[in-house]
Amino acid sequence: MSVLVLDELDRGLIHALHVDARAPFTLVADVLGSSTQTVVRRYRRLYAQAGLRVVALPTPRSSGTHQWFVRLTAATRSAHDIALALARRPDTSWVRLTSGGTEIVAIIHTAPAGPDAHALLLRDIPRTAGITAVSAHYLLHTYLGGPTAWRGRVDALNADQEARLRSGTGTAETSNTADASGPAAFDDTAHLLTDADRLLLSALREDARLSYAELATATGTTASTAARRLAQLRERGALFFDIDIDPALLGVTVSALLWMQVAPAHLDTVATALALHDELAVVAATTGPTNLVAHALCRDAEALHHYLTRRVAWDAVTRIETAPVLRTYKAAATLRSG
Repeated sequence: MSVLVLDELDRGLIHALHVDARAPFTLVADVLGSSTQTVVRRYRRLYAQAGLRVVALPTPRSSGTHQWFVRLTAATRSAHDIALALARRPDTSWVRLTSGGTEIVAIIHTAPAGPDAHALLLRDIPRTAGITAVSAHYLLHTYLGGPTAWRGRVDALNADQEARLRSGTGTAETSNTADASGPAAFDDTAHLLTDADRLLLSALREDARLSYAELATATGTTASTAARRLAQLRERGALFFDIDIDPALLGVTVSALLWMQVAPAHLDTVATALALHDELAVVAATTGPTNLVAHALCRDAEALHHYLTRRVAWDAVTRIETAPVLRTYKAAATLRSG
């Protein structure tokens, strides 16, 4: 089987979907200087062969949930099954196997209150056979990731092309190419989701490019109601769009989680600076002895070494634990079958 190689048009399409996940293919084709048929064909190829998925996710404040980075140490023989079971749960995302195949890292979404709010963390996981250690880190603030895209996926279009995509829908404020302060802006105008909103988001979580007619069928409403509700959620910053695609297709061969210990007085300064680094896809402040976590995506081991020794060697970072990612079971919302 031949290995899929992305060309300029493929990368431009991926970038365009980050700017506006629901931009019509006619507009995307015009911006990319291609035909609509070609762009649709490329999208379908990336969907089938590259695992490309366009998904919509609620912001934590709007969904009323808390997010935890959970690190599980498991016996080698059971780590795969445990990771797969976690990935299949609707309340998890970002499930990865790291560090020699014995550590599982996942983001778990919990309700803020209630008798079963933390059942998975406090009861289910600790009782699971094969798990030997558990640590949970509450996610305090996201500097990079979520609404803000990794720059390795948004390096194909120029500013004029991005502006044309935004002006085509009149929703520039929903762009996923905002700076690292973007996620914080959503918190200031948090809109708590209704049951109807959650039903719509459930459909968009599977495929954010569903037509309004398809969304109407999925939610039991009309196309006009689905369109109006989605527009309101976007305007209120209650959701964001994300792209799932194998980073190896973008030239990444080494993926690693960086668990950092930073002096609290310097945490915001360090995290803000790291969020501007092209090598990082996620930068988030957490609780725990390592109070900052980052996800590095590099072309090879030498590039990761250069990044760690030349760009993160600051006095304020007193400790870095590097955990290579061996396998991704679930990204933003998509269960990986590979």
